[in-house]
Amino acid sequence: MPKNPAEYTADSIKTLDPLEHIRLRTGMYIGRRGDGTQYDDGIYILLKEVLDNAVDEFIMGFGKRIAVRVDYATGEVAVRDYGRGIPLEKVVDCVSKMNTGGKYSDDVFQFSVGMNGVGTKAVNALSERFTVRSTREGRFVEASFVRGKLTDRREGETKERNGTFMAFLPDAEIFPKFAFREDHVIRRMKLYAYLNAGLTIELNGERVQSENGLLDLINAEAGEEQLYGPIHFRGKMLEVAFTHSNHMGEDYHSFVNGQYTNEGGTHLTAFKEGFLRGVQEFAKKRYEGDIARDGIIAAIAIRLKDPAFEGQTKNKLGNPEIRAALVAEVKKVVEDELHRHPEDAQRLLDKIDETARIRAASKDLQKTVRERARQSAVRVEELIDCKRHLDKAKGKGEDTMIFLVEGKSAGGTVGTARDTQTQAVFKLRGKPLNVCDLNRDAIYKNKEFYDLVKSLGIEQSPDALRYGKVILATDADVDGLHIRNLLITFFLRFFDHIIKDGRLYILETPLFRVRNAKQSFYCYDDAEREAAIKACGPNFIGEGIRLTPVNVHNDTRVWDTVRFLMGANTPERRRYIFQNLFVDNTDV
Repeated sequence: MPKNPAEYTADSIKTLDPLEHIRLRTGMYIGRRGDGTQYDDGIYILLKEVLDNAVDEFIMGFGKRIAVRVDYATGEVAVRDYGRGIPLEKVVDCVSKMNTGGKYSDDVFQFSVGMNGVGTKAVNALSERFTVRSTREGRFVEASFVRGKLTDRREGETKERNGTFMAFLPDAEIFPKFAFREDHVIRRMKLYAYLNAGLTIELNGERVQSENGLLDLINAEAGEEQLYGPIHFRGKMLEVAFTHSNHMGEDYHSFVNGQYTNEGGTHLTAFKEGFLRGVQEFAKKRYEGDIARDGIIAAIAIRLKDPAFEGQTKNKLGNPEIRAALVAEVKKVVEDELHRHPEDAQRLLDKIDETARIRAASKDLQKTVRERARQSAVRVEELIDCKRHLDKAKGKGEDTMIFLVEGKSAGGTVGTARDTQTQAVFKLRGKPLNVCDLNRDAIYKNKEFYDLVKSLGIEQSPDALRYGKVILATDADVDGLHIRNLLITFFLRFFDHIIKDGRLYILETPLFRVRNAKQSFYCYDDAEREAAIKACGPNFIGEGIRLTPVNVHNDTRVWDTVRFLMGANTPERRRYIFQNLFVDNTDV
């Protein structure tokens, strides 16, 4: 007879070897698996862990060049550094035995960025093939593995320079249908270069390097949007850089020992407080923190001998004992740098005063809207909210979404078909204002955008977004595409955090409907239509909606493209269209 699945006996207790545990519980070691679409998907963590070891050598003063090869067709990665090389007798152990590595020795690695003896083991265990080769003083040891199991080891003499070579192919059993995206890989290489001025990374033969550290990072992030500076300070243990833009919200990049801490932590909290105190001391005036920092684009990097991270993937720094000293140091840096750059300091103070004025004006508008409106939780007539929001006890919920539709007719159609519990509708009135070349006060002067901002709950900060997804559900015609572009321009201009956080989507409208007496399928291209006609199989189910995420990937060229397409450069754009998009059909 089969066992009762709820029965808890000695047979229920299992012991896994470390590599089996990594493969079974990948999330503990690399976070999300993913397929390579998102920047933090697992395959990029594998790349990071191998690169971290090479960067550690540079930090310790050994080797200024790292060669990286990523085969985007096959997914195979190779990294070669020119550091000291792994001690030959420990090459196999360092990539296959848990809790084995040089990161436990403070004398050898004072400010390590790797997983402290776990990283390459995780890469090895989660790779279909893994190879390591260490060269030291004319000799080498090379070992090959398949899914973490040693298959070959050899050693001998060589004329190669000292250093370590690692190559791996992510295991398709762990990462089905994975693929490295070139823009994600390039961004990671740039971050390593920004954090390690003087390091040269050769990615598929192309050099990636930075001489100015975080200053280059902020220049790249802010682009032409920066209002001053940027202001930059680099010391032995602390580096900061910052500027402001007209975007709403706060944009931070924080690092510990070269590790990108995307959830921040003690060092980021200390920077925010130290920045505010430094500005107040310089201006001899009190400011509200969210007003002083609104629109800031900043980066902070610290070196710490014994960092305490939350979670294996090190997304957030603990170490509360460093907070007070770091706040004081950041305060002094900010105050000193503002005195050194008086023109930039004045632009910073002007930005803070402007934000304060806009906030005050928005409060007056909110009062007017509240007096005018009669219904709806957020007092906007164009919003048909979901019941999840109307029930305050349930909170906003990550499963909620709002559709931005064209006019009352579309609003009525979507409003009838929606899930009233979790899906809301906002009805646009014609084509929105083009805000490409406008300042932020345009949000509050334009009624439609103000109503939209109010509906989304982001008057003060994009972090307060009331919905899990914002969906652009415009018509599949020329006007609908134009409205979609205007809305994307609006979010890029003032609320790019919503895009960077993966909250903005496009509702793809089906082109065909294939049906018979029993089934109905929606198809999005000719291939799907033909397949549905032939098979009417389960791959073409017409239920639900198809959403395409809007991605930016922190590339300043995106905004350059938007400004070219949506900005006030009409003659230049007209010339481009006539030269590149029109075809001479006189002979047809």
